[in-house]
Amino acid sequence: MSIEILQADYGLPAHAGAVVSLLDDYARDPMGGGTPLPDDVKATLVSELQKRPHALSILAFADGEPVGLINAFEGFSTFKAKPLLNLHDITVRKTFRGRGLAQAMMQKAEEIAAARGCCKLTLEVLGGNEVALKAYERFGFTAYQLDPAAGTARFLEKRLS
Repeated sequence: MSIEILQADYGLPAHAGAVVSLLDDYARDPMGGGTPLPDDVKATLVSELQKRPHALSILAFADGEPVGLINAFEGFSTFKAKPLLNLHDITVRKTFRGRGLAQAMMQKAEEIAAARGCCKLTLEVLGGNEVALKAYERFGFTAYQLDPAAGTARFLEKRLS
């Protein structure tokens, strides 16, 4: 099997289609919410990503078939006064899991982040997603904390209408 890991070019129809297809596949997974992407999201996702200069997607192809995706966004660490790269979505199609594709895509993300002068990679993960947690820990991710007495950081959200 031939594996290719690359940064997506949103202007290429094959890459744009892969981003939408893989994200929809992830959304349908219980760890992605279990609900397909709405049609309007599928129709506008890539054009909205293209508008954001700090957005990037990494694709994994197996024998030309899209099988893995990371959507990432550059942020900024005020404590380091440097950019960071947040790995927002990480997914591998079920039939291709356990083959090291997530590790390879995270390695590509790390290379891109280093080239951009980023000080760190960040991500969020559901506490019950033990398989993903183990994969991220194997790659070197740890729980974020400034002072052990203060505990680890928690991810919170406030939805806007």
